Amino acid sequence: MDATILIVEDEPAIQELVACNLELAGYRVDRAESAEQALGLVRESLPDLIVLDWMLPGMNGVELARRLRADKRTQDIPIIMLTARADEQDKLTGLDTGADDYITKPFSPRELNARVKAVLRRRAPQAVDDVIEEAGLLLDPTSHRVTGNGTPLALGPTEFRLLHFFMTHAERVYTRVQLLDQIWGDHVFVEERTVDVHIRRLRRGLEPTGHDRLIQTVRSSGYRFSVH
Repeated sequence: MDATILIVEDEPAIQELVACNLELAGYRVDRAESAEQALGLVRESLPDLIVLDWMLPGMNGVELARRLRADKRTQDIPIIMLTARADEQDKLTGLDTGADDYITKPFSPRELNARVKAVLRRRAPQAVDDVIEEAGLLLDPTSHRVTGNGTPLALGPTEFRLLHFFMTHAERVYTRVQLLDQIWGDHVFVEERTVDVHIRRLRRGLEPTGHDRLIQTVRSSGYRFSVH
């Protein structure tokens, strides 16, 4: 699945370099030239990851990272700090604000892409294109195919996203509100019962191979994907 990456960088040449390389790697890219502009974009839609320059006009990157980590809505967005500051203390300062990784300028595009993929795999596994297999159920995000014990299964786009999220977050219980935020986005108004409708459709799609049992209802809590 294509992840959306927000680049917050005020130097046009570096912003263009980062954006072009990430787009070539298959990511969707949004751009901001300041922390204030970035906050506006994040209010509209949460990115899957932020590549954040330390030195910005007005509010700097460290302060922006602190604000994002202090807000419940944005506290889990992965952040890679991009900066010319190479001192160990500067690196520690960046990581202490909640950054997940730290890349010093100059950097190679290959290094940046590798760091982005590593952070997404760790913090937002549903945003990468790794094939997942659990208990004979295989999901391929690139080809958008699902098979159960080798048998192709037909799922709608929303059910596919639901299954991808569940399989990358196995054994965890999610409320309907949490699933709405993850699958539809927290900026879209959808009724909670919509989740139940798509869960039923997902189970129907998995029924032919018996994998519907993996989508479990947790009474008074929500749903989870479990092979146990």
